[in-house]
Formats: sequence, structure tokens, C-alpha cells
Amino acid sequence: MAKPSLPQGTRDFGPEVVRKRQYIFNTIRTVFELYGFQPLETPAMENLDTLMGKYGEEGDKLIFKILNNGLDNPDKHEQAKADFDKVLEGKNVKGITERALKYDLTIPFARYVAMNYGQLSFPFKRYQVQPVWRADRPQKGRYREFYQCDADVVGSNSLLNEVELANIYHTVFTRLKMTGYELRINSRKILAALAEICGGSDKLVDITIAIDKLDKIGIDKVKEELTQRGISTKQVETIEQYLNISGSNEEKLAQAGALLGHTEMGKKGMEELQFVVHYAPPTTDNSSLIIDFTLARGLNYYTGIIFEAKAPATVKMGSIGGGGRYDDLTGLFGVPNIPGVGISFGVDRIYDVLEELQLFPDEVQAGTQVLFFNLGAAESKTAFGLMQQLREKGTRCELFHETTKFDKQFKYAERKGIPYIVIIGTQEMNDKTCTVKNITTGEQQNISWEQLAGFAF
Repeated sequence: MAKPSLPQGTRDFGPEVVRKRQYIFNTIRTVFELYGFQPLETPAMENLDTLMGKYGEEGDKLIFKILNNGLDNPDKHEQAKADFDKVLEGKNVKGITERALKYDLTIPFARYVAMNYGQLSFPFKRYQVQPVWRADRPQKGRYREFYQCDADVVGSNSLLNEVELANIYHTVFTRLKMTGYELRINSRKILAALAEICGGSDKLVDITIAIDKLDKIGIDKVKEELTQRGISTKQVETIEQYLNISGSNEEKLAQAGALLGHTEMGKKGMEELQFVVHYAPPTTDNSSLIIDFTLARGLNYYTGIIFEAKAPATVKMGSIGGGGRYDDLTGLFGVPNIPGVGISFGVDRIYDVLEELQLFPDEVQAGTQVLFFNLGAAESKTAFGLMQQLREKGTRCELFHETTKFDKQFKYAERKGIPYIVIIGTQEMNDKTCTVKNITTGEQQNISWEQLAGFAF
């Protein structure tokens, strides 16, 4: 018999974890709704053509492809073997795979907008809370199946959308009591200006892919990779000067202006950053909005402001959210010129941060409030009727599943953290009363059945 196991990078979630996760989901959903976003869901899988080529060189490698049905048909074996050889060469062969698990929620959303363009009212503000899949190497805070919580606005060029999204991050993290977080922003226009003075716009992807690895591999390795990608020594020196920009937001903008302000793209990028910083959310709780010119977010579809939310420095977690503007993402699906901007929350990483910092409130674990003891057929029938009355009033109740010793039923309540027990025995049946006991304090009282319905559990 095979030993039960899970695929690497996936997890089961028990009741305690699910309740904590729901606390995060509900907090984020509430804030999304507060800012006027509407819910949307898309399928777990998409056509492979929908996803491929949208996430950059590194991202495309992490897409989970799904094998077609019927490959075990003997009549197809020879063709399947030939097709697999092409797959091993890095090609996508429709005979082998035509679908894939979704890598994120943004591209499926763009596909949805393109397919439903005529029925939507713009600007269209949507949020999604669904799992996504990536063929990544599992490690702390990085899983192959995980949830994303996205909010996107399409059909508007206004930078007020970026301001609102920055404030959504601030509102969510404040409600989760995650003080000390950082929201870092940059503009892809700034990066495009850097590419322009370092050989032309065709260098943008090479430069952003390398810069995006700065935190992981360090400046020397980034310079080495840039050289390998055909960037000249002088251009690498310019990029290093760019990456060394530091100081306050105002000082960074001044330094970037000196380096890139003579380009039209650089000028536009800095104007965007100044606008968002001017409307920055309050930072009195030690959290901050920081211009970070090393922020690249190596996804090809970003065109303007980009975001990355960082966990408090006391937790070694890194990014817990990100996003940005993608002014023509739907153009990939034949519906051009629809501007958009969006952000995503990394719920699994946020969970780990809240757990490490012990920020989950005690009431998150609130389950059953009252356990009715089962002391016989007639007693349990009466208890069941009273329990249903409490349930109708919103009190979470259980009746122990069998008649057994007091001790066993007490231990069940203690293990599940049920704060109250209700006992209806022979004497209580005769008197039409019940004994209510608070397990935590040990206090107990005898009340009538009528009083039970109004008891403050």
C-alpha cells in the first residue's frame, strides 16, 4: 500500500490554519469592496497560448503545462513520442499539451476583459481571490500552489488609480496590524529610459531581467549577467550608477533626473512617481512608501508605475505583494488600447509574517461556542431542540455525538476550545432547566429553558 503523501510545494490546511487564512482573505476582500472593486473568478486552467510569452523568459519556464487526454491511445504512441522529443527541445506541441494551470490572475483577467469588452462598464474594477500554480523550487514562503488576491482597474489612464492601490496596501496592512511594512515603487518608463541610454529599447528586457535579480545575486553578479547579455562596459557602468542612487524620495528623484531626465521617457517616469508620492498614504505607523530604482519586476507587460510590498524588516520574508500598470495588456488578445493597473497580495507569505509576529487576533480561532452534553435519548432530544433555537440566534453549537461519560465529553470540549457546556440530565428534565458552565472560569449556573435562548455566551 502506497504511503500517503502530497505533491512537493503543496499543503493541506487544518481548521486552525484555514481560520487564520480566512481572516486574511476577509480583511483583503473587505478593503477591496471598500474601494469599489467587484469580485471575479476565472478557471483553474487556461489555453497554453493565453499564457505563454506573457511572463518573460524566466516566468514562462514556471508554467505548469497539462498533458492532453488520450496520449495512452496505442494508435497515437508513435506521434506522441515524436512530439515529446520536440517538447524536450523547448517547443510547445499542441499534440502533447494545449492547456496549462494559470500562473497568475492578471493574464486570465486580461483575457476575460478582451472576451467581454462589449458588456463591461469602464473603468472596470475587479478583484480575484483564487489559487495559482508555478513550477518553482519550493522554499520558505514560496510554494507551487498558492493563493493570490488581486485588484485591477482597466479602462483608465488616471494615476489616481495607482494612488488608490497604494492606499489599499496601506489599509490592508494597517488592519492586519503589520506595522513597519514597506511599499516600494518605480516606473518602467524610468527603466525604459535607462535602456535607451544603454543601447536602445531592445535592451529593456535584458536589463530588467538582470536588475530583478539584484537582491538575490548582488551587484557583481548582475554586472556579469549584463555583460553576458551584450551590454558594453560603459553601459554597465551607467547601470551601476543608476542602481547606486540613494537617499530620500526627493533626493533619489533628483539623482535620477540628472542621469535620465534629458530623455522623454525618463521625464515622464519621474512625473508619475512624483504624483504618486505626493498622494502617499500616511506613514505614522513606521511604514513607508519608498521610491526604489532597483525595483524592476521582470514581467514584460508592465509599462508604468510598478509596486512591491515588503514585509517588516524583522521578518526575513521579502516581497508580500506587487503589481503595476500594463497599458495594453488586452492588446495581446486582439483588443488594443485598454489601459490597466493592478496589484496582488501574497496571502501565503502574509500568513507566515502574521504567524511569526504573532499578529493573529485570538478571536480568529473562535469555533463552537456551546457543547450540549449527551446524557440519554430523551435528554439529547430535548438538548437538540434547545440547540437549534440557539443556532437560529447565531450561537455556534454542538451536541455530543453519543451518550457517554461526563469525563469524555468534558475532554472533547477542552480539546476543541469550546468555552461553554450545557448539561440537561434527569433532574433538569423534570425542572425544565439546564446547567450552563463556563469551562474557562469554572463558573456555572442553573437557568430555565426559556432563559437559555437569551443567555450571553
